[in-house]
Parts: sequence; C-alpha cells; structure tokens
Amino acid sequence: MDVRNCNECGKLFNYIGVSSLCPNCSKKLDEKFGQVKSYLYDHPGAGIQEVSEENDVTPGQIRKWIREERLAFADNSVVGIECEKCGTMIRTGRFCQSCKDKLANNLSNIYREPEPQPKPKRKDYKDNAKMRFLDNKDVEKPKNNNNMS
Repeated sequence: MDVRNCNECGKLFNYIGVSSLCPNCSKKLDEKFGQVKSYLYDHPGAGIQEVSEENDVTPGQIRKWIREERLAFADNSVVGIECEKCGTMIRTGRFCQSCKDKLANNLSNIYREPEPQPKPKRKDYKDNAKMRFLDNKDVEKPKNNNNMS
C-alpha cells in the first residue's frame, strides 16, 4: 500500500498511481474544470488570465489542462501557448502539427524492420583443396635421449 500526502491539502491518502491529489481535492479540481469549460463555452475569446480570475483557478492549472489537450483556445483567439519544441503558437497540446509529424516519423523509423543483410558468400573449397607441407624449420625435431655415458 502506497500512502502519500495530497499535493493540494496535505492529507494522507492511498495513492493508486493516477493523481497526486486525494479523492476530495481531485473531485474539486474536476468541478473547477467543468466550471472553466462552461465559462469558455460562454466566452470563447477569453484569455488565460481572465479565465483564471473569473473561475478562481491558477493560470498554471489552466495551462496544464491545455497541455493535456483537455482545453483548447478558440480558432479566432489571438492567445495561445508555445510548442515545446519549436516555439510556434498553438491552441492545445504540447507540440505543433509539424513537430508532431517529425516525432512520429522518427519513431516509425526506429521501429521499422531492418533491411535484410546479404548472406556472406561461402568459400569454394575446391580451389583451396590442395595439400600443404610444412617447412622443415617449422617442425620441431625430436630430441635424442641417448646418453651414453
């Protein structure tokens, strides 16, 4: 059992690997999300600061929801967030479409099947089937153990 402190209220709770918030704070955050989503539906051109002030939510939390692609800026909005790779202004997520495509292409190249390597040519032993002799200097001469004393 993994027991942790809630990042919001500090109470102990049984951590199940989903959120670092206790169930009560998680429920409150979901309610805030619904409130923000409703506000954005009614005020599609609102910026982060305005949404933050009107709904008592931190701008960081709103940016987090945008990065998670739970919220998005309107098409006609002049505000946005920066792509984490190239800095282009985007409406939602972490990367612009161009960077997403490049990352997907790089990942697909990694998992592509390797091209088969050509089989090495077998040596033709008919050409090498000759008898060979060692030179006398390469052969060790037996020692003569005839000590006649």
